[in-house]
Amino acid sequence: MTQHADSPPAVAPSPERQRGEPTPGVGRLIGLDLARGLAVFGMYAVHVGPAPDQGGVIGFLMELAQGRSSALFAVLAGFAVALITGRRTPKTGQAGRQAVAKVIIRAVILLALGTALTMTGTPVVPILAFYGLFFLLVLPLYRLGAKPLAMIAVGWALVGPQLLYALKPVVGGRAFPTVGQADGVVSLLFTGGYPALTWVPFVIAGMAVARCDLAATAVRTRLAVTGVALAVTGYGGSWLAVRLVPGAAEAVREAAGGGTSSMSSASPGSDGIFGDGPAGMLVASPHSEATLSIVGNTGVAILVITACLAAVDAFPRLRRLAGPVIAVGSMSLTAYVLHIVAIWLLDTEGAAVQPLYILLGFIVSVTVLATLWSRFFRRGPLEWLMGRATAIARRIH
Repeated sequence: MTQHADSPPAVAPSPERQRGEPTPGVGRLIGLDLARGLAVFGMYAVHVGPAPDQGGVIGFLMELAQGRSSALFAVLAGFAVALITGRRTPKTGQAGRQAVAKVIIRAVILLALGTALTMTGTPVVPILAFYGLFFLLVLPLYRLGAKPLAMIAVGWALVGPQLLYALKPVVGGRAFPTVGQADGVVSLLFTGGYPALTWVPFVIAGMAVARCDLAATAVRTRLAVTGVALAVTGYGGSWLAVRLVPGAAEAVREAAGGGTSSMSSASPGSDGIFGDGPAGMLVASPHSEATLSIVGNTGVAILVITACLAAVDAFPRLRRLAGPVIAVGSMSLTAYVLHIVAIWLLDTEGAAVQPLYILLGFIVSVTVLATLWSRFFRRGPLEWLMGRATAIARRIH
């Protein structure tokens, strides 16, 4: 199996109501779980699915999952922070301090769990440790509204990749004790599969979306239009830039080893294939860590989330039809950890090409498990343990 890395679960808690804050509609919460479930399946496709370059419908679907499922999870992480700290109205006083403590506890647990998964030695680069750092980095912003958060996300997306390009050669050569690619502060910030310098904008964008009135049709319409605009700007802008900037297309083809269609198959830890040269800053390929890639992937994530929220509210029958996918999304942390453990136990790394039945086996297994579990329990096993661990935050006064 070639080295892949995409995403972990959104690790979103059950929303907590604050006095005076409207109770979120059930449909909107189920819609988020539907989006998480789809992201889980996309993640499985990246890690154990067939190669995207095989062509056809299967190849197209595998290609579609590359990078975008991890971006979707990162945007959903912003929802997680917003739900903990007060979705529409940030919590203050004692409630605010308890919420901050919950985020910190979750971050520490994710850092530890991510390191443990990295030590299994699977070809997957776990995102959980990076995820924990993302939570800590965005925590100071939790009291901001949708517009300031959106502006910060845009500014970070514009500046972060350029800083990473300038700093990575400097910090990349320093010696640090490592346990895989997700260990060490330098790896988490700059050199790992999900460097915080370029992935935090996804989380902030998710916080901005969560601050919106998602029950309003007009708001959902504006979000959908924004998603389309971002996707067109990111992917379309990259397509034009590579072809219009002198020498860019040739540099990209040379960096990709002469290939003509590998611009979208980069994997974490490989510098997005194009990250070693200036041309890489124009490519919106998965994990290229370029501004246009961040913009395009954010747009797709917003579109998926908006579509899931609207569809579940507009078509109540969809909740039953999509119940198994929603069940997977409700225990996405568990689903993520289980699939890495399964990859470790099955040891399929030697397979040159992953057959489709392996991916189908992973999807069917987690879907059946999640569906059965949800009949008896409200949370997944790891989600329940996370909730128990963060319960100590209630002692803060």
